Amino acid sequence: MASSPATTSSNPIARRFDALRKKSRTALVCYVTAGHPDVERSLAILNALEQGGADIIELGVPFSDPIADGPIIQSSSQRALENGMTYDGALALIEEARLTVPVVLFSYLNPILAAGEDALTRAADAGASGILVTDIPVGADPVREEWLGDSPLAFIRLVAPTTPVDRMAEIARHGSGFVYLISRLGVTGVQDTTDATLPDTIERLKSATKLPICVGFGISTPKQAGSVGKLADGVVVGSALVRAAADGPDAVLKLTRSLREGLDA
Repeated sequence: MASSPATTSSNPIARRFDALRKKSRTALVCYVTAGHPDVERSLAILNALEQGGADIIELGVPFSDPIADGPIIQSSSQRALENGMTYDGALALIEEARLTVPVVLFSYLNPILAAGEDALTRAADAGASGILVTDIPVGADPVREEWLGDSPLAFIRLVAPTTPVDRMAEIARHGSGFVYLISRLGVTGVQDTTDATLPDTIERLKSATKLPICVGFGISTPKQAGSVGKLADGVVVGSALVRAAADGPDAVLKLTRSLREGLDA
């Protein structure tokens, strides 16, 4: 599999992490679903995330069978689909939002394939900086992985907590931007605590790659964000923000600011 041109410092994600590293700050990576709770508020929510202190925004492309997601994100995806949101609709949101922070498209493989061979180029033209595909492990589909890796977008790869170190290194070699470390087994969702083995997992992944490490799944409070942020280069918050999005942009802004404060404390 070819390495992506997005591995260079020309990619906005790499530049963001370089800037954060110089300031000894941890990245706040925020996920929301495109088109949830509706298209108009979805646009305002993207701007609220940036205003609240998000360093990177993951914009989920709704899919009818989101098997890796818990009930909060599944529900948001269903609502977005009912609102008519599509892959191209998500690109339109990115283009209209004109965000100054990097945006990562977060998707299952099917919506990307359905969008056509130029789907990744169109995403970059719309203003996306990266792509994360939840259901394409390293080696599963070399042709599609090469297509994703050779695009103008950073190709973010997922690592599970049970992954052996040599496999971690292999996954990281075929990705760029950052590595998304899943904090625990299971689906996405709000959790009261983080896994006790997480510090050891982060250390194993650090030994396997020089890419920034962002930890997600279950992080939902400023205290959790601050705790994990001491160990990793970034924290990813999804379900808690999607739940707040149901109440509108103001709720998202308030939560994002509190998460940023938790990281900076």
